[in-house]
Amino acid sequence: MNASMDSMYTTQTDTVLLLNNGYMHASHHHHMHAAYPGHSQSHHHHTPPPSSPSREKAQHSQPMHIQTVRCLQEEHQLRPASLPAIPNPFPELCSPAGSPVLSPIQTSDNHIVKVWSEDGAGKVVEIPADMTARDVCQLLVYKSHCVDDNAWTLVEHHPILGLERCLEDHELVVQVQASMSSDSKFLFRKNYAKYEFFRNPPNFFPEQMVAWCQESDGSNAVVCFLQNFLNASSCPEIQGYLYMKEPGRKSWKKLYMFLRRSGLYYSTKGTSKPRPLQLLSDLEDSNIFTIITGRKLHNAPTDYPFCIKPSKVRSDCKELKMLCAEDEQSRTCWMTAFRLLKYGIILYQSYSVPQQRKASVLPFSAPVRSVSENSLVAMDFSGRTGRIIDNPVEAQSAALEEGQTWRKRSQRMNALGSPSPLHPSSLSTVIHRTQVWFHGRIMREDAHKMIIQQGQVDGLFLLRDSQSNPKAFVLTLCHHQKIKHFQILPCEEDGQVFFSLDDSATKFTDLIHLVEFYQLNRGVLPCKLKHPCTAVAL
Repeated sequence: MNASMDSMYTTQTDTVLLLNNGYMHASHHHHMHAAYPGHSQSHHHHTPPPSSPSREKAQHSQPMHIQTVRCLQEEHQLRPASLPAIPNPFPELCSPAGSPVLSPIQTSDNHIVKVWSEDGAGKVVEIPADMTARDVCQLLVYKSHCVDDNAWTLVEHHPILGLERCLEDHELVVQVQASMSSDSKFLFRKNYAKYEFFRNPPNFFPEQMVAWCQESDGSNAVVCFLQNFLNASSCPEIQGYLYMKEPGRKSWKKLYMFLRRSGLYYSTKGTSKPRPLQLLSDLEDSNIFTIITGRKLHNAPTDYPFCIKPSKVRSDCKELKMLCAEDEQSRTCWMTAFRLLKYGIILYQSYSVPQQRKASVLPFSAPVRSVSENSLVAMDFSGRTGRIIDNPVEAQSAALEEGQTWRKRSQRMNALGSPSPLHPSSLSTVIHRTQVWFHGRIMREDAHKMIIQQGQVDGLFLLRDSQSNPKAFVLTLCHHQKIKHFQILPCEEDGQVFFSLDDSATKFTDLIHLVEFYQLNRGVLPCKLKHPCTAVAL
C-alpha cells in the first residue's frame, strides 16, 4: 500500500513540475505530500514567489489543470533514446489527418469515383489511376449484373453548363475527373451510336459535307472514307454552315465553317474562294459536348446545339464555343468528325477489340443475335425431321398456333388445380414489366430524351404505357435519326386478349411475343427492333 502511494505521489510531483510554464521549485514535493493525510507535517513551509499568480490560486485540496499537449512534449523529450517506441495500434484515432474517412489513403494509388445511373442512384467505386472508361464500364456491368454488349459508356455531365459528352473507351477516368468541377458527375448509360459510324458511315457523313467525297467514284467510297479519316497523313475536311453564338451576347451568327485536323475554322467571306479562314478552336486540348439545355439556357436558334469546351475550362461559359446545326444529321456529322480527327486510329482499335473478342468466342460467321432471337427460330415438326420455316407468314401462323396451344394447356392445368399464381389472361398483361425495354408510365418527352441520349441509331426502341388509352401501349422507335411512335392496342377474340400494332392483322398473346417477332421481322415498321433502350439501376 505504501509503495503504491509513493508511486502516485511521484506521478503527481512530475505533473506539477510541468505546470506554470515550466516553473519549478525544490519544495513542490513537500507541498504534494502535505496535501494527503497520514504523512508527516514537520516539513518547513515555503511561500511561492508573488510573481507567479497561478501558483497563488492553486490550493492543495483542489484538482489542478494539466496541459496535455505540453505533457506529451515533455514526455517525448524525457523518453530515453535507447528504448524503442511502442507503435500505436490505432493511428487513425490520433488526429483527423491520419483518418481514412477525413483524408485519402496515402498508401494506395487508388481513387474514389462516384457514378450515377438513370434513376438517380449512385455507386462509389475505387479504381487505379490508369483505369480506362471501358474498364470502369465493365466493372459496373459486373457489379450491376447487366449484359455487356459493348454499348455501355461513361457520360461526363455538367448540370450548370448544361453540357454532356460520352467518354472515349481509352480515356483515363481519373484524369477526366481531375478536370471536372465540383458540381459535375459521371453517368452510366448506353450509347449504341458510339461506333455506329464504322458500320454505316454514309448515314453519318453526307457527301455534301465531306470535301473529298465529291471527287470519289463511289465504288470504294466507304473504304476510302474510313482510310482518310483514320490516316494521320491525309487531310479530310468537313464543311458547312453553322450558327455560332457571339461572345458576350445572346445573338447567334450564321457562318461557313471547316473542320480539319488542325482545328475548326470559319470563313468571313462565306464559300467564296480565296477564303480567309480564322481559327475558332483546336482539337488537341478541347472536347466536343452536346448542349442539353440549348434553347432555354443559351437561346439557341435550333434544337441541335453543341459546343467545343477547352479541357482547362471548368465552369466558365465565356470560354465555350457555342455552335448550332440545322438538323440532327449535320450535328452528328460535325461531332463524329471531331472525334475521328482528334483520335484517329485509337477509335478504330477501341471498336475492333471487342469485335475480335466476340469473333473468337463464336467460331461461325453468322450474324450475332440476341438470346431472344436465337430462341425464336420457327420450326415445323409435322414430318419425320424438323424443318426451319423461312416464310414470315407461315412462321407467324405457327407462332400463333403454338401460343394458342400453350394458352389452352394452361387453362386446362388451372382447371385441374394447378398452383399457377396467375391466370394466363392476367399474366399476359403484366409479364412485359420485367423486360429491360419496358419503361412504364413515362411521358412522350421522356421517351424522346432517352432515345436521343442512347444514340439515335436505327432500331433503337422502347415500350411504354399509353397516355391517352389506359389499356394500350406505345412503341417508340428510332429510324434514320427520327423518332416515331406506334400504338399497340388490345383486341379480344374468343374471350382472350391479344395485342396488335397493325389493326389486328397480326396478333400476339403478350408484348414479349410482339417484341420478339418484330426483332426478326420488320412487318409494318420501318425497320426491325434491334437495340432496347435500357435503364439500369446501379
